[in-house]
Amino acid sequence: MSGPLDGIRVLEVAMYGFVPSAGAVLADWGATVIKVEHAVTGDPQRGLRQIGPIIVEGDPNPNIEHANRGKRSIGIDMANPRGREIVHRLAETADVFLTSFLPSHRAKFGIDVADIRAVNPTIIYARGSGLGPRGAESDKGGYDMTAYWCRGGVAASITPPDVTGMIGPPGPAFGDTISGTNLAGGIAAALVKLGRTGEPSVVDVSLLSSGVWSMGHTIALSAYAGRPLEAAPTGSHGAPTNPLVGLYATKDGRYLSLAMLQPTKFWSDVCRHIDRPELADDPRFATAESVAANTEAGVAILREAIGSRTLAEWTERLGTLAGPWAPVQDCLQVLDDPQVRANEYVRKAGELQLVSSPVQFDLTAPDLSPGPEFAAQTEEILLELGLDWDGILALKSAGAVT
Repeated sequence: MSGPLDGIRVLEVAMYGFVPSAGAVLADWGATVIKVEHAVTGDPQRGLRQIGPIIVEGDPNPNIEHANRGKRSIGIDMANPRGREIVHRLAETADVFLTSFLPSHRAKFGIDVADIRAVNPTIIYARGSGLGPRGAESDKGGYDMTAYWCRGGVAASITPPDVTGMIGPPGPAFGDTISGTNLAGGIAAALVKLGRTGEPSVVDVSLLSSGVWSMGHTIALSAYAGRPLEAAPTGSHGAPTNPLVGLYATKDGRYLSLAMLQPTKFWSDVCRHIDRPELADDPRFATAESVAANTEAGVAILREAIGSRTLAEWTERLGTLAGPWAPVQDCLQVLDDPQVRANEYVRKAGELQLVSSPVQFDLTAPDLSPGPEFAAQTEEILLELGLDWDGILALKSAGAVT
């Protein structure tokens, strides 16, 4: 089945996780994505081999594959005038120019908006930055840890007051991947506008903008109240006025998450499922006001009941529960989740299992292919540009391409 972006050509001049993950989403949607890497060193992300205790030996490397599946790679030295010429020739053939380079570097390498529009006036120019395209810090870089997680308000909001320091992101490229999906969506909207009006757009997404957007509800509440919304102390149940919203430990040390925002609607059903039917009509849990007043008692009831069985037992028993609940899963357990498998949210890409980008079209998951080896398609792409082998060898001899 063809993807919605089949026939769209994307030229990506970017590195690390954020902007390349936008290119990965576009590739999942059917676009042809050519990734420009430094002629000698490639994308620095290729050298990332250890995350916490996990060490990646050899290839393929999940640290590069997640954000680069389905692309083609060409190695170009943009500091070399002949290398810049190749980038411009590639831009002539592209519908989208995608970059993570800072303003000063875009000017230095001749890939800023005016430079690219000079060779392709209708190209969509998409930029991913750390802190946004305007303001005193627009030429400063950033990573998801700094710009998204910490500066965007996530870290402070998620860290309980009794924890020393700050809770860090749950894994590599957390904010990068979310921000990249935002950028891919902006590019898709720009393509629609271009098709309708003939007017190309400059699309901007920053790690900071995505972090602030992710915290939008919380920031609105904080602005309304005039104080930040703080995380509950470590070990707290969850909602202070609703026993059916929160985390509960099971007999085997796992956890269930309950999220029933209308407690009176679901209380009797929960009681039947935990083998406490006599509590279904308990007046303490008959109205929203009485539930709020007796939340502590409700939490104690549920902690005792849920702590009496294993997660596997609860998964079977709660299969008919009307209210929303979920097991708390780590990343390895997610791989075996039957709903994840049924919807093909994780798919094979060569030797690896990779997460599909979250949008599906016509009930079909995208086909995933491995990311390219460094500069693997350099000669192929140059031949497609019309160069002959003598010209390619001359570029190699000049150090303009890999």
